[in-house]
Amino acid sequence: MFASSLQAALAAKEATKTLPIVFVGFGDPVATGLVASLARPGANVTGLGGVGGGGGEIAAKRLQLLKEVAPAVTRVAVLWNPRNPGNVRAMQVLTDAAGPLGVQLYPHEVAEPATLGNALAAMAKEPVGALLVVADSTFAQNHKLIVDFATKSRLPSIYAERQAVDAGGLMSYQANLADMHRRAAGYVDKILKGAKPGDLPVQLPTRFEFVINVKSAKALGLTVPPSLLVLADHLIE
Repeated sequence: MFASSLQAALAAKEATKTLPIVFVGFGDPVATGLVASLARPGANVTGLGGVGGGGGEIAAKRLQLLKEVAPAVTRVAVLWNPRNPGNVRAMQVLTDAAGPLGVQLYPHEVAEPATLGNALAAMAKEPVGALLVVADSTFAQNHKLIVDFATKSRLPSIYAERQAVDAGGLMSYQANLADMHRRAAGYVDKILKGAKPGDLPVQLPTRFEFVINVKSAKALGLTVPPSLLVLADHLIE
């Protein structure tokens, strides 16, 4: 069985204790009880992901990139889902990173899609200068609404998903999902040949994708530093 997120893998594990499960997802699979440890997952689950992928430590990297492209910004709005374990970890990391970067966070909880509009409306009344969107399926599925809000509000923004940047968002930074899925396919192959999921260590992301929408930067009156242009995997002009 293949699970495309940590939440889906947890649900699958509840449903079966014998059918092998391979997941690709972000968050902490140990803290959530999905696996016993990264080195030896145990039970019937293994996969690709971990805290370094999207919901946790990488959130601090997004905040750093946002500050580099908009150094004058000191107040950053954050969209996050308190029901997503990876998002909870991301908020802890962001809180720790904000001070050294000279940033004050304005977090907005979005526990379900129906409350996203209210969060954006509340954000519009705050003195924020930028927007950071934590990796979560709710935000990925509603990226157009969020991007349109950021554009209208003239907020530099950074996301997990490239499709938000294709839609006009400023930047995205995320583990390379295509690479993770290819590696997950390798695990499926090993399991089909007799390997036990619990004996296959959970692998962390090794490749990341950084996308900048240069056109959106110009519309916001921002000059993207050459150092970031060089680091970007894709530039949208």
